[in-house]
Amino acid sequence: MATRGSDISEAVENYAKAIYAIQSREGTVTTNALAERLGVTPASASGMVKKLDGLGLVTHEPYKGVQLTAAGERVALEVIRHHRLLELYLAERLDVPWDRVHEEAEVLEHVLSEELEELIAKKLGNPTVDPHGDPIPSAELKMDEKPTDALADLEPGAHARFVRISDSDPEMLRYLADRGIAPGDDFEVIEKQPFDGPIFARFRDDVHVLGGALATAMRVEVKR
Repeated sequence: MATRGSDISEAVENYAKAIYAIQSREGTVTTNALAERLGVTPASASGMVKKLDGLGLVTHEPYKGVQLTAAGERVALEVIRHHRLLELYLAERLDVPWDRVHEEAEVLEHVLSEELEELIAKKLGNPTVDPHGDPIPSAELKMDEKPTDALADLEPGAHARFVRISDSDPEMLRYLADRGIAPGDDFEVIEKQPFDGPIFARFRDDVHVLGGALATAMRVEVKR
């Protein structure tokens, strides 16, 4: 398992995690995209990228963007593992609502010891996903990313399972929680309005209206 070095600060961990997220989604990581995700100026992001480069955590080439090295990826996956284990522990053992666990885990992920991480994982039965359906890196820091589709891309008549949603928008999570919709639920698309309009989907006995942004954020596995 990876261990933190004396130069791996909270800021370094946050940048490594952000680079991993953008890299996984878009492939190329620009300093502007990094700045936008972290809410800092491009100049600040550029300065931190240089620091990460000096630590051997990233490479940065003009026109190719920022890429994590193997060491940088280990740092990112370690903090992601901490974050997602903490989210699950807070939700399952402390009954913290799933729209609040992200904010709490953001703070605690940086101070969680490897020993406590191991105890939490064992207590939870070595889980593979967090409350939002995101995969939890294994103790060996392997990430099992399964392909998913956006609910917004489905057509009427499609049957699928809701498996994952980003934890970054608490309002979306509250909307789903108020309607009893959670990862693992099966559903059928009943109707789809044009021009990014809402989707009507039946979960169990109820038909729910899911707006375009929410339907895009909800990741699903289609039943072929």
